[in-house]
Amino acid sequence: MIRVLASRWQGSVLVCGKCSKKLDGGFGDKGRTPLVKLLRQALGVKKGRKADRGVVEVKCLGVCPKNAVVMVDGARPDRWMLVPAGADVSEVVASLTASVPSPSPPSASLPSPEGRGKGPAALAGWEG
Repeated sequence: MIRVLASRWQGSVLVCGKCSKKLDGGFGDKGRTPLVKLLRQALGVKKGRKADRGVVEVKCLGVCPKNAVVMVDGARPDRWMLVPAGADVSEVVASLTASVPSPSPPSASLPSPEGRGKGPAALAGWEG
């Protein structure tokens, strides 16, 4: 039996832990703070499922760029971001909070089978 746990998350961000470890932090004033910690501070995120948004450090995302950390915004999983070491965290946060394009509505270009009744049987002989 699969149990479902509710959370308050409105979104999630995945940050590669292996990249962060290779940079030995790499962010913040002295360049020693991990990206995950700075993102949590900048977004005002608390740990756990009761937070508004989740920032999760994962083991490895498999991209392994040099002098950068891989980050995935859960709202846009098709765009993986490479954050260079020492990047301004406010710029990173701005890229996360930028407006997400809404999914396009279903295509209205398909003709509808008019006058043929209703239901799957009526559509069976329809050749749009």
